[in-house]
Amino acid sequence: METTLTYSESTQEFLDFLKLEKDYSTDALDLLEGAKSRYLADLKINFKNSFESEYLSKKEVALLGVALAVNANNAVLRTFFDGNARQEGAKPEEIAEAVACASLLSANNVFYRFRHFMNKEKYNEIPARIKMNIMARPVVGKEFFELISLAVSAVNGCEMCVTSHEASLIELGSKEERIFESVRLAAVITSLTKVVY
Repeated sequence: METTLTYSESTQEFLDFLKLEKDYSTDALDLLEGAKSRYLADLKINFKNSFESEYLSKKEVALLGVALAVNANNAVLRTFFDGNARQEGAKPEEIAEAVACASLLSANNVFYRFRHFMNKEKYNEIPARIKMNIMARPVVGKEFFELISLAVSAVNGCEMCVTSHEASLIELGSKEERIFESVRLAAVITSLTKVVY
């Protein structure tokens, strides 16, 4: 879709950062830009700050971004984070695992949310029969796989999964700040998916 707006220098700089074409636009972006919404500045700062983490490497931020973009079905951000992940030295197997983790957690989050909402003994006794072999020996390592799982589960609103993955991370020696940072990143990326798509 061609824009009828001329984006502000700040917005255009943000779109350049995302490596988007000069004529890129969305209805949401046009609306915010046309109304001169101050939120665009907040969104840009929140997103750029996500790359400056004391607790996550740039490669981890990029791989988390891949998983979260896949979870949101956002091709624009998926392409952006895939490029970043490769630039930061991620192997194709690691990027594929971030995608696989998002897919698996989508299934788990639906299933375990249902169990949690129903809280019925019969449903808790019936085997899930959802294969999760990828969790046994993840390419990205157990701790980081759990971190991706937690971030995706937080976005998908599965209390049972969030609690379980957080407990696993603590058991694996993760710092709470690292856990918190991954969820903050998930929140920021999710907010961006509403404007850039």
